[in-house]
Amino acid sequence: MTLESKSPTGFLRVGFPYEKTLGMRRLTNTPVQVLEADNSGIRVLCRGEGPCFIRHLSAEDDDLGGINLINGINNVADGYQVDASFVWPSAVTYDPHGNISISDEGNNTITTITLKGEVVDRWGVGGSALGELNRPSSITYSPDGFLYVSDTYNHRVQIFEPGGKLLKSFGQLGKDRNDLNNPWGLCVDSEGSIYVADWGNDRLQKFDSEGNVILTFGKSGDGDGEFNHPSGVSVDGDGDIYVTDWGNHRVQLFNASGKFVEEFRGDSILSRQARDYMITNLVAMRLREMTPIEPQKRLRWPMTSTIGSDGRLYIADYGSHRVQVYKKDIVALGENEIGDLMRSPTLYTQF
Repeated sequence: MTLESKSPTGFLRVGFPYEKTLGMRRLTNTPVQVLEADNSGIRVLCRGEGPCFIRHLSAEDDDLGGINLINGINNVADGYQVDASFVWPSAVTYDPHGNISISDEGNNTITTITLKGEVVDRWGVGGSALGELNRPSSITYSPDGFLYVSDTYNHRVQIFEPGGKLLKSFGQLGKDRNDLNNPWGLCVDSEGSIYVADWGNDRLQKFDSEGNVILTFGKSGDGDGEFNHPSGVSVDGDGDIYVTDWGNHRVQLFNASGKFVEEFRGDSILSRQARDYMITNLVAMRLREMTPIEPQKRLRWPMTSTIGSDGRLYIADYGSHRVQVYKKDIVALGENEIGDLMRSPTLYTQF
């Protein structure tokens, strides 16, 4: 992945191949979101029927323990227990100090904890007034340290200072530009632009720092560039936009202008942990041998996709209890390294 100060004229998209799978049902039950960790490892927010935890996995799929979020349910992730009440955690992000902030749509709170599970801050009040929350989902910090929250059932994005003081709010229920309908996924790029996965309107909207829409694309459907309840969005240093198309069981990649580039539907093989489990479980081994493999590769209800600093794309494969990983290979091109724009381009030769 290229991170240059001067904007390139174009890109040579070499490929975006599947790399590996991390986790399995026993470790990453119903994964919701992935965070990068040290040494190419990951932290995975998982929420199921009862257990809810953040699992820490190495790049080699070693279980490094984690943080239990539901009081009274222990040993789900061997590690730390948070002394706070959670109901239905929906998203996680790192704060500017390396702590983990967690949104909980069940009790309308934002809680920040250390990597050892110690509570640093907790705030939030349910309601519809400015500064109140109704089913907050995705959260992210901007480069200047403010917290952006998808206030989903209030159909808006709210921006808070550290400690929960409201700074700004934009959005209202509707389907016109600037309107939102159950916004879910959310991210902020290095320039302060805000990207929102507009779940109920089946589109992606990009806003400037003042909350004015500057780009909208997508419509209902299952074709290229169409959505069925988009649930997540990430943006990388090349300006590429990754939209998790929940209802269509895929992740779609768009360039900075919103033009469709490619899709990811899943290519999973067994993770190392899953392989080791299968070898020691004869019944599971037989079921695997009797079952067609092709459908098992595919994504099922992916919740979010996270693009890492090294160009790895981590897809939280919610329905299959795993994380699928892809690796971006791209070359930035200067103005003398690519031809002029064409009126009707067609790539007719396979190189």
